[in-house]
Amino acid sequence: METIQKLSTVWKFIIAILLCEGVGIISGLLSSVNKNLWFNSLNKPSWNPPGYLFGPVWTLLYLLMGISLALIWDNNATELSKRNAYLLFSLQLVLNFLWSILFFYFHSPSLALLDILLMVVIIIFTIYSFSNFSKSAAYLLVPYIAWVSFASILNFTIWNLNK
Repeated sequence: METIQKLSTVWKFIIAILLCEGVGIISGLLSSVNKNLWFNSLNKPSWNPPGYLFGPVWTLLYLLMGISLALIWDNNATELSKRNAYLLFSLQLVLNFLWSILFFYFHSPSLALLDILLMVVIIIFTIYSFSNFSKSAAYLLVPYIAWVSFASILNFTIWNLNK
């Protein structure tokens, strides 16, 4: 544990970004909209973004999440004091990953909706927790909560149109 704490700032940023982007890459592989016949057959609202938009948006959001995490990790506060921030960040990242499985593998917009609503709450708590250590880290998560909030409305609408 002590070795991890002594990593240089650059390595903390690299590791945190790779962690978040790695989750995104695996999620992207699981949810390849262009190859998912089930998803393509669903009724979607007219304002549903085109499939090609999701990759670049999520790539940017995972980058911002990684930078945000690195700012907390590199903060001079004790690791013990940052434990809840790490826990919240990890929980929202797991929920983020699970959403793709619930929606695309289990074909369950309803379970995915429960997941994403919980994710919104945990992201809000994460932003609040991060703000105690770094305002910049908290602000970097604002585009993420905005997109996930939009995605929640989209998930609800798709679920409602396909009951």
